[in-house]
Amino acid sequence: MTIEVGDVPTTRERRRGPIDPRLWRHSASARGYLILTVALSMINVVMVIVSALMIGRVLAGVITTRTVDISSWTTELGVLAGAVGIRILGTWLQARFAHRASTRVVAEIKEGVLTSATAMSPRDLDPRRDEIATVLTRGVDGLAPYLTGYLPSLILSVTLTPITLIVIALQDMTSAVIILITLPLIPIFMILIGLLTKGKSEKTLAAMTTLSSQLLDLLSGLPTLRALGRQDGPAERVRELGDSHRRTTMSALRVAFLSSMVLEFLATLSVALVAVSIGLRLVYGDMSLEPGVVALILAPEVYLPLRMVGMQFHAAEDGMAAADKAFSVIEADTSAPAGGAVVVDARGTDIVFDTLSVNSRGGVAPYELSGVMRPGAITVLTGANGSGKSSAAQAVLGLIEPSGGFVSVGGTDVRQLDENTWWAQIAWLPQHPVMLPGTIRENLHLTGPIDSDALQNSSAATGFDGVLAELSSGLDTVVGAGGVGLSLGQRQRLALTRVLSSDRPVLVLDEPTAHLDADSETTVLDALRARAKGGDTVIVIGHRPSVLAVADQIIEVHAHEN
Repeated sequence: MTIEVGDVPTTRERRRGPIDPRLWRHSASARGYLILTVALSMINVVMVIVSALMIGRVLAGVITTRTVDISSWTTELGVLAGAVGIRILGTWLQARFAHRASTRVVAEIKEGVLTSATAMSPRDLDPRRDEIATVLTRGVDGLAPYLTGYLPSLILSVTLTPITLIVIALQDMTSAVIILITLPLIPIFMILIGLLTKGKSEKTLAAMTTLSSQLLDLLSGLPTLRALGRQDGPAERVRELGDSHRRTTMSALRVAFLSSMVLEFLATLSVALVAVSIGLRLVYGDMSLEPGVVALILAPEVYLPLRMVGMQFHAAEDGMAAADKAFSVIEADTSAPAGGAVVVDARGTDIVFDTLSVNSRGGVAPYELSGVMRPGAITVLTGANGSGKSSAAQAVLGLIEPSGGFVSVGGTDVRQLDENTWWAQIAWLPQHPVMLPGTIRENLHLTGPIDSDALQNSSAATGFDGVLAELSSGLDTVVGAGGVGLSLGQRQRLALTRVLSSDRPVLVLDEPTAHLDADSETTVLDALRARAKGGDTVIVIGHRPSVLAVADQIIEVHAHEN
């Protein structure tokens, strides 16, 4: 059986606050890195304060006592050197483990997205393919700046800032009051800048997703476009998409640079106010030198974490926007059937739709579908676009959970069947057949070994023998992902050949004659008729008159709108 593996979740959990709790739920490495960052941040806080106290004591002592003998300050200088050394070591450890942890966190999130995506039903996955591909290939990698820069700065802002402010208050209350008044200016401007840039990261990611999706479509269809002389047609559209992506990216960069300048200016101005206050009071003798030096050294450390948070915010926002989409995939309700353990021999067995209904984005499609698909007959499912024909086929495969009714095989609900045994009896041709990178021979044998006589007969029936004759390497011709290197018609013939060559008793084909000319369509339908006469159950989704004409029975599929 050939199996190809979407609705966007109806509700999407939006991250709250600067730290998304889903990051810690879905990544063990992130939890360990958070603990390490908190520990190193606390060590950094202590070393900053110890360094300031030692510098203040030595500098004030040298100036006031005029004692320049180093031996008189051995203890203080030794403590200062130790504090500086420990701070350097902590910073080095933070940088070293930050990059390792970010790599592991990104890998774990990608693994979670892939696991969830492969567990989705085709109906849920299809609308999100491009989004998931962009998140996996480029988007989630943007989490690295968040983990290596933004998160450590954020933790320092809730540890270093309040603790150093308390120490300054113990040394000089006036400086502490000035800092306490000016400090809120930085988060206020950060909020204003955040409101200004709201949605820019999502727009950048959306532009990148659209651009990559259309470029991939263009590349895959380039051989056909060249054959039709239309290869230059999409150039203007691709240029427009590229310009859109450039504009959104440059807009975010401009705001990032301006916001960094504003935050630096505010922090510099605030420290200057503290310095002026300390200088004037020292001149008039209203305070001693040591607390003034300590307060002046610690004042920039109070503002530094908040400045760093603002500077790192824009770099981290792109990654968190992508992570937000990644978590929506990981936590999506896939509604995948659990499967059972019952084994049924499909050969000579009826497959029955019993008032089958499946929820869709706009209502129910199909709606209360009933019908019997018998061995030795061709059953055609037909109906308007969006009526649920493909969903009905997926329900036969057990890939989708009905909202009402069921599909049974020999009286047993498909959901109770052992899925591997059931799938081993089905040859499925979806609308977009799977083509893996490799040779044509490998793609033909993708679902299992094929008898050479059966392959020869099927190739003749589908016209694929003519395709092989045109290729210099024949079955050893290498194709890319999705069948790149073959035209749409050649891919359809390859997929049809793969299905018709199998000896499985149930054939499910979604628009099997799409991209085929009239003569090829006739030979394919004749081959399906021969399979049905041999006792196989043939289920075809189609609406062409030629397809309907070959049917032994036609089942109309209808949808019900909400």
